[in-house]
Amino acid sequence: MPRSLLRTTAACAVLLLALAGCSSGTEEQPAEAGGTPPSGSFPVTLEHAFGSTTIEEQPQRVVTVGFNDADFALAVGVQPVGVRENLGDYDYEQRPWAQEALSRGPAPQLLSGTDIPVEQVAALQPDLILGVYSFMDQATYDALSQIAPTVAQGTVDGTNPATWDEQTRITGQATGRTAEAEQVIADTRARFDEAIQANPEFAGKTLKLGFYIEGTPYDMGTDDLRAQLFQGLGFDVRPDSQTLSLEEQGLLDADVLTVLGRSRAESEADPVFRAIPAVEQGRIVYLGAFDTEFAAALGYSSPLSLPYAIDDVSPKLAEALAGTPAGS
Repeated sequence: MPRSLLRTTAACAVLLLALAGCSSGTEEQPAEAGGTPPSGSFPVTLEHAFGSTTIEEQPQRVVTVGFNDADFALAVGVQPVGVRENLGDYDYEQRPWAQEALSRGPAPQLLSGTDIPVEQVAALQPDLILGVYSFMDQATYDALSQIAPTVAQGTVDGTNPATWDEQTRITGQATGRTAEAEQVIADTRARFDEAIQANPEFAGKTLKLGFYIEGTPYDMGTDDLRAQLFQGLGFDVRPDSQTLSLEEQGLLDADVLTVLGRSRAESEADPVFRAIPAVEQGRIVYLGAFDTEFAAALGYSSPLSLPYAIDDVSPKLAEALAGTPAGS
């Protein structure tokens, strides 16, 4: 998947991390929650796009500079002292799936700016920097690694990001919470299994995730986090994301077509879109705009947000397979 598309879709689908009252982070508390002993062993060495990082001992002050890394830290019981500002219009304070975890410690400081603000990160005096879904470049990694051990994404250009379970496991290893990470993975997989058992008709059906960004359609594959949710529910989803022209929208036909970033009214006003067999036969789910809770949950694709997304979308997918359009 092209890096430009990855960055664009990440910017459109993840949240604006607008934490009220957290502009001064000089008195932040350590990230270690509850004083529990580590479940992992140190030192630990993790491989990533820019080589390897060795973490000598369990970190106490974790800063997340990835677009979704904060959720993964919270999921394994670590309260970040700083989190990266993301692009988008969703109100971070309304993020329902993370409220309980966020309430267990002081609010993290917001790292403002479209790029990773290295000086702000340094001011927080972290002993671990997590950027597993950050799209950082070599220069930024070099600067951050002078501050603290830094874990970057798996590929230089951010293509083929870690799946949610891989990212959970990386986060657990980096923070000394491997047992917690494995439990989180098991619990999240159980939620997928419950949905699959409740909807056996999903198995093997083809599904297309149509993204519309500033009018341009994209046929999203599992090289993007958002499509992986539907694969996890049993659908057959393409592996690679493609940019389409408006004339090529017929390529979005599948047993179920899902649409994100374009309203039902706008979609149905498009004659090429209306002619897609899945649309004509009602096998379609309109997922709404990028500022909705569901789009935000997909944007994070974390163990915290995925159960929320599963509960939201599973009934709509079942309706669409039955030929009843869902969403607006």
